[in-house]
Amino acid sequence: MIDLLVAGCGPAGAATAIRAALAGLSVVVIEPRQGPIDKACGEGIAHSAVDYLERLGVTLHGRPFHGIRYLDADHCVDARFTAGPGLGVRRTTLHQALLDRLADLNVPIDHTRVGPITQNDTSVSAAGHTARYLAAADGLHSPIRRQLDLGGTTGAARRGLRQHFHVSPWTELVEVYWSELGEAYVTPVAEDLVGVAILTTARGTFDSHLDAFPALKRRLSGATPASAVMGAGPLRQHVHRRVSGRVLLVGDAAGYIDALTGEGIAVALRTSAELVDCLSDDRPADYEVAWRRVSRECRLLTASLLWARNRRLLAPRIVPAAARLPGVYAQIVNRLA
Repeated sequence: MIDLLVAGCGPAGAATAIRAALAGLSVVVIEPRQGPIDKACGEGIAHSAVDYLERLGVTLHGRPFHGIRYLDADHCVDARFTAGPGLGVRRTTLHQALLDRLADLNVPIDHTRVGPITQNDTSVSAAGHTARYLAAADGLHSPIRRQLDLGGTTGAARRGLRQHFHVSPWTELVEVYWSELGEAYVTPVAEDLVGVAILTTARGTFDSHLDAFPALKRRLSGATPASAVMGAGPLRQHVHRRVSGRVLLVGDAAGYIDALTGEGIAVALRTSAELVDCLSDDRPADYEVAWRRVSRECRLLTASLLWARNRRLLAPRIVPAAARLPGVYAQIVNRLA
């Protein structure tokens, strides 16, 4: 019997498996898709997450960014990082780096589906494997979460669309354009490539949504698309609890509010570290409290910002408020980073 079965080999699952292997646990990863796996996301990794991945032995290649810029039709405000740059990394590049590290550590990946899960007081079984514990890192719409009846989508959740463009980044910052439609995130991911992710509750195509951001559309005028449009969502996922017997949820499967703050990867890495520490000490019940503790600040800020974003009178005032109080805006950005 192995120590840990990890369901899902996205960043959360791969990082969980890597840390578990480094802690001396025997690990098997279950992932039906062949890598590297792409996903519609902003592709900006905070400095703290880059540092953590490097400590796991994961080598990343991308384009550094040095802060966050908010823009609307009349305002522009920058918040530069003080601790060090973040890194814009294509999702497929990130995933390949994680796969390479798993291979270095001889962590096997079983390309099959998890299927039904059974468990007792001492073990959990799935996909022909039996382990002491199972970490469910199977994504935003986690089949394992549904199987265990631990939560799901709530409310009129937002969705995201992402496309890349062949163009030299025009700034060393991640830009966030605001409009009535939603937000458009521009992340430099290479010397000749940017990723554009749009978050909104509105239905429509990527091109029709881009019309809501005329300044950005002008920036991209003449740029050749470098990838197909990908979508993700609905984003909001409410989870009742993250531990069910010997099964523990991590990453997006553990619950998600919104991509507004861009902290999905960083939170997933921090909580995956807590999961492995809890399982190494055979105290799985402590993971729920640990997950809430390390994700609390990001959850509170994201929920508060999303609440304001969804208020008709407050939404247009978010960027002007950041422009009037640039020091406060910079403190919030650096606290998250």
